[in-house]
Amino acid sequence: MCRTAAILICLLLVPVSARADGPRDNQPENIRPIPPPGIEVPQADAQQLRRGLDELASALKRLGGRRDATVQELLPDVEIFDRAVRDALDFHEFFAKGDVDRAKALIKLGLERAADLEKGAATWPDARGLTVRGYRSRIDGSVQPYGLVVPKSYSAHAAGRYRLDIWFHGRGETLSEVNFLDQRLKQAGQFAPADTIVLHPYGRYSNAFKFAGEVDVLEALADVQRRYRIDPDRIAVRGFSMGGAACWQFAVHFADRWVAANPGAGFAETALFLKNFQGETVQPTWYERLLWRWYDCPGYAGNLAQCPTVAYSGEIDPQKQAADVMQQALKAEGLTLKHVIGPETKHKYHPQSAIEVEGLMASIAQRGRTQVPPEIDFTTYTLVYNRYAWLELTGLGEHWQQARVRAALKPQRVALATENVTDLQLDFPAGWAPFDLRRPVKIEIDNAELLAPPPSTDHAWSCSLYRERGQWRVGSRPYDGLHKGPGLPGPIDHAFMDSFLIVKPSGTCRSAKIDGWVKAEMQHAIEHWRRHFRGHARVKLDTEVTDADIAAHHLVVWGDPQANRLLARIADKLPLRWEGQDLLAAGKHYAADHHAAVLVYPNPLNPQRYVVVNSGFTFREFDYLNNARQVPKLPDWAVIDVSTPPDGRFPGKVAAADFFNESWEFKKPSAATAAKP
Repeated sequence: MCRTAAILICLLLVPVSARADGPRDNQPENIRPIPPPGIEVPQADAQQLRRGLDELASALKRLGGRRDATVQELLPDVEIFDRAVRDALDFHEFFAKGDVDRAKALIKLGLERAADLEKGAATWPDARGLTVRGYRSRIDGSVQPYGLVVPKSYSAHAAGRYRLDIWFHGRGETLSEVNFLDQRLKQAGQFAPADTIVLHPYGRYSNAFKFAGEVDVLEALADVQRRYRIDPDRIAVRGFSMGGAACWQFAVHFADRWVAANPGAGFAETALFLKNFQGETVQPTWYERLLWRWYDCPGYAGNLAQCPTVAYSGEIDPQKQAADVMQQALKAEGLTLKHVIGPETKHKYHPQSAIEVEGLMASIAQRGRTQVPPEIDFTTYTLVYNRYAWLELTGLGEHWQQARVRAALKPQRVALATENVTDLQLDFPAGWAPFDLRRPVKIEIDNAELLAPPPSTDHAWSCSLYRERGQWRVGSRPYDGLHKGPGLPGPIDHAFMDSFLIVKPSGTCRSAKIDGWVKAEMQHAIEHWRRHFRGHARVKLDTEVTDADIAAHHLVVWGDPQANRLLARIADKLPLRWEGQDLLAAGKHYAADHHAAVLVYPNPLNPQRYVVVNSGFTFREFDYLNNARQVPKLPDWAVIDVSTPPDGRFPGKVAAADFFNESWEFKKPSAATAAKP
């Protein structure tokens, strides 16, 4: 079959996700549930599914007890079926009669894989065509699925390596794990290029591949790279609709990792998209507006100079707005966006445009990614995204303000110009340093000149730089105390992008009103982690937390020092303090009988990890209705007046909120005021 025909068949077979949101979802007092309520599963079907799950669980238990490394390696590929069906049953997430039949088929496939694994005859790792696999996430220990399209030409023993396309799916409010696995076993997807592996990440449901969804993509990619012969210089990101939004985000945040990006439709920022698509004029707080800079892409547009990008839009698709916004942002950077437009087309790929896009992507992939670019122009607003190739930012003047570095390699020197950057590192791995080993390397940075040692004989070279009292120096900053770095920059939501443990209080809070709020909000955090990010949070009582837990996890601690023993251990080392009947924050007193402390902070028991007090991820049910709304709602700390009950938007009345400074201290009033737009 010719490539053109294959593309057309894919376009006919794959439905585009329907628009499920719109102006009717602008009513915070009338929030429809996401996911929607499931159907009642007939008793006979439920019993059959439970019997199958019991059988699969027994097989998994036997396999889990085996010491065979291959068995343990492949176990997640079986567990994905058990968790998908079990969660659908336990949480009423069968949305149509066909879902029940799909679940039965998945149990059957899970049992077949388990039997093959027990016999030492697993065949799916060598499968071609459509297959599904799984990995265990570091965030919560859950097994997460992903789909693959493996070309017939693939050989694990070939001399060469294979191009990989990551395809981000569209919004799907009923996209349970059952439905995702079923789709990935039956549909190749929008594009399946020749001699290319296509990775379909689940992204932990329908969150536009943000937060834990973002981590899912990176973890799934790492798993595929470990299992298959992937060319690291020919990995592309692609997607449509919600997946197009994800593609924009991954392209601007990780521009050095991709050979190319191909976003289609979707959204690229928050305010204009919601006004255009949702008919909503948003009224954010000053700190919410700053936090839009986490996932809003126009401010990072300059990074695309280093990542070949081919955008697609239907000519009459309202979501063409995303590419139009990015086109303007790129124009301001002196860049011209390649924008393929499907004539007279709504929210789908035009067949001829698909052929054009595929040709462009194939041409770019053939050239490959540049591993050591001679010039870098890198922009960020947070150390969550702090690296491009041989340049790494390790300190900012102020988070959520634009930071930028322009860097260029010259004969025996590096030229750098920085904005809002205090610490950085230049790093060339063994074999890649482009400098003479017998001479020092000159650093030209912000009109100053410094000398750094030459590379070692393995042709590796690294150099740390920091700015002190307006002067750049060679070496690592001699930090005294805490600082915001790449691992711990805040805000609260960042803590839920790595391994976390919810710590329940064994006692009761001093105030009955606070105690009731804590219990309800903690349960809300646990429930909505599973509902929205499709995992099961680790939970322990404060009396059960071990030194190993403190070393391994961010701790999400609930209550006050009277209720939670672990919180009592660290209370005097946190910036928010409980003093008698008051809660003290940023020099102000709040009545502790109806004000709750919320914050993220380096854990005093392990400063390499966060402690979070009284919060899960900060966006809520109202924000589930449109993926562009799913942005952080609180900064580093807040005081919540629980006299106002929680609702679908807020955990109560926000009495105060702000970011800590770069040393994890309360900002001085003048500095805090200056930071507010």
